[in-house]
Amino acid sequence: MIEITENLKTEIKRSVKIAIEEDVGEKDLTCSLIEDIDVAAKIITREDMILSGQAWAREVYKQIDPEIHTQWHYNDGDFVKKDTVISEIHGGRNAILTGERCVLNFLQILSSTATQTKNFVEKIKNFKCEILDTRKTLPGLRLAQKYAVRCGGGINHRFGLYDSVLIKENHLAGRTNIPELILSAKRLYPDTEVIVEVESIDELKIVLSTRANRALLDNFSIEELRMANELKLKSQNQNILLEASGNITKKDIERIAETGIDFVSVGALTKNIEAIDLTLLICPI
Repeated sequence: MIEITENLKTEIKRSVKIAIEEDVGEKDLTCSLIEDIDVAAKIITREDMILSGQAWAREVYKQIDPEIHTQWHYNDGDFVKKDTVISEIHGGRNAILTGERCVLNFLQILSSTATQTKNFVEKIKNFKCEILDTRKTLPGLRLAQKYAVRCGGGINHRFGLYDSVLIKENHLAGRTNIPELILSAKRLYPDTEVIVEVESIDELKIVLSTRANRALLDNFSIEELRMANELKLKSQNQNILLEASGNITKKDIERIAETGIDFVSVGALTKNIEAIDLTLLICPI
């Protein structure tokens, strides 16, 4: 099971509340026209996927009607084949239908993120290199998508601007002194990871002479990545971690991992996603 922290539980309640308000508003007009009867329903995936988002689905029905019972046949992080029933739902038809779109939206997006992540992770499973996500997430779903990345076997990068220092190209515009900036970061935030984006081997050499925790190698070629790893092993900062980034696809991920670097950060995990095809079917009792 993938851990759901207290902070994430709070976020799930918040995001579900917003989703319901957005979709239902004051009243589900269509369901107000039909008789409410007890039914069974099932959610089916129409394509292979890694499941993610159960807690969000449960919270939707908890907020709409706590009497609805959902039985899951798989856990988050599990591989599910297409045309498989992933859960069965029992309760009042109107409440089930009112929550249907919110439930499916969360499951489709988060399972897509988890599935995309798993596809990348599998490509480099024989290397020491690990897959990281980014902050390129859907607005309002940062914690949810980062949870889904963990379901797919990926690792979370920083969650926001508040939990690590990442000095990027635009921060250095105007010829800012890199070693001085790193020194200031270490002095002001001694328990915080300091990451520095570099765009050339010469910039990397500067960072390797400092106490930075990680160098983010932006759009480095395969040969430059190999050179970066060799320079690290000869530097005074051999504990520094190397991270490749910049329009990385599944086509080139293996060659990148072969260079010996520690991480590859992939924006596509959370931004280039296509919702998993799920459906909810009502089955009268």
